[in-house]
Amino acid sequence: MNAAIIQHILRSFYQHTGQNLPIAEHLSNPLEWLHEFAPYSLLAHNTDADPHFIYANKQALKSFEYTEDEMLKLLSKYSASEIDRQARAELLNQVKKNGIAFNYTGPRVKKNGQVFTIYNGMVWNIYDECGKELGQAALFWLDNSTPDWFVLHTHSD
Repeated sequence: MNAAIIQHILRSFYQHTGQNLPIAEHLSNPLEWLHEFAPYSLLAHNTDADPHFIYANKQALKSFEYTEDEMLKLLSKYSASEIDRQARAELLNQVKKNGIAFNYTGPRVKKNGQVFTIYNGMVWNIYDECGKELGQAALFWLDNSTPDWFVLHTHSD
């Protein structure tokens, strides 16, 4: 678990929304919960011209069927099929300009090539404590329903 990256992801989310990332209540170790037990995928890639993943929680690894070592070497564009990469790139460019995007649903591809759908995705720019851009984080679900505790008030609410 890379606690520093998770903290940057959480702090950046708060900077973009004015809200903490929704997590289950009454946790003794929220960072461990996000990494090990969160029911949603949480991942991040860096700022390289062709970015690679720098973080993936256990749910993201399960969703894409990669080991952590494999995922952290993977260029993030390979999380989408070749025909879906342009739409993914457009989403990431929108996030680069606006800071955050909500309610993304779209196809992604597992290590074995099988396509799956992500729902209720959020993507946001992440920064370190000095404001240096580190990359972009994403959160998504594997189905279209979320638990009652996962409440986020967006500007469209």
